[in-house]
Amino acid sequence: MKILQIFTPARQALFWQIVRYGMTGLFVTACQAGIYWTLAAPAGLHPQVANGIGYLAAVMIGYVTHSAFTFRGYGSRDSNAARGLRFVAVSLISYALNALWVWLCVTHMRWPEWSPIPAMIFVTPALVFGLNRQWVFR
Repeated sequence: MKILQIFTPARQALFWQIVRYGMTGLFVTACQAGIYWTLAAPAGLHPQVANGIGYLAAVMIGYVTHSAFTFRGYGSRDSNAARGLRFVAVSLISYALNALWVWLCVTHMRWPEWSPIPAMIFVTPALVFGLNRQWVFR
């Protein structure tokens, strides 16, 4: 892309990292949201239980895809165990945010089961990118 030539190599790398994060994040978030909705609406599971199951699947999918694709070649190569523990910590923050959206929309506001999905897709991933980039995959 010719327009990117005006940016420094570091800014170009950040741009492509954000693009990869968006692609990977949409995939992981879609998996989590799809699992949540399928279990909460058609299967009739309690929304928080459905969210928890979706979260566990998203953590596994997310760690693999973000390590191999989104943040490949970025930051120092510390141990997989240390990076994995930080990833789980950030994932717990992500889970808490999504649980908040489910509680706020479905329980508190009594909106339909799909109503927290926009916040799950747009708000949570934006916050988690910063944490992943600055702390997990540094």
